[in-house]
Amino acid sequence: MNVNPTISIIGSGVMAEAMIAGILKRNVTTAEKINASDIRSERGVELQTRYGLNSFVDNQAAIDNADVIILSVKPQRMGNVFGDLNKKIPSSAVVLSIVAGASIATISNGLSHPAVIRAMPNTPAQIGEGITVWVASDSVREDQIEIARSILTALGEEVLADEEDYLDMATALSGTGPAYAFLFMEAMIDAGVHLGFPRRISEQLVAQTLRGSVDFFLGAKEHPAHLRNQVTSPGGTSAEALYYLEKAGFRTAISRAVWAAYEKSKALGKGKNGEAPEK
Repeated sequence: MNVNPTISIIGSGVMAEAMIAGILKRNVTTAEKINASDIRSERGVELQTRYGLNSFVDNQAAIDNADVIILSVKPQRMGNVFGDLNKKIPSSAVVLSIVAGASIATISNGLSHPAVIRAMPNTPAQIGEGITVWVASDSVREDQIEIARSILTALGEEVLADEEDYLDMATALSGTGPAYAFLFMEAMIDAGVHLGFPRRISEQLVAQTLRGSVDFFLGAKEHPAHLRNQVTSPGGTSAEALYYLEKAGFRTAISRAVWAAYEKSKALGKGKNGEAPEK
């Protein structure tokens, strides 16, 4: 693996900063080997001051001599990035995209560059506790795979997939998943307040209950249904609560929500009205 690779980041938002912090914490490369580009010069100055990296507002200047180019822009700005960087990517570099819905083919065609990795991290990556599903094009070299893995590991766990369609599935399940978890937390906290708890106590009870439940699941290595049965006594409070959740279609609602997110992710990878994007 290339020691201290030059990493250029196009789009310096929250997730990009999480990657920068993780890369430096794990010594993937040094600060002077990180180039961060953003349309807002003040954002570049902020990151430069905080991490000692190089900041740019010119995307093309930011990728000079880069070994890895990370695309971290909003999907609607991809056209601008293609305009700036088409046929400008160093031939030996690999492009690592975390842009939602942008397929490998779209990125490769838009940049006229074959070595592309597409990844889907999730929000907990911002604290190094995320999980990223990723897939690489056939043109990505083994050493580039290892560099990408070291970058993504800085965000938490990673899963290298065999098929790109897994990225749309991951978007719906793990990428969007924190939103489901936060909504569930919000509903439980509000229910606690409705019962009479002060909000701060309800928040503490819910947060630790969910954290402890996840840790218990990971340690027990049992199917969730088995663990649920362990805490569900016949005729008890858990049985009563679960009855109402099932009656309300809780399980079906979750399944339908994930499927809707999956279909939306696939639609985002297409042009307006569902047509394939122009090449």
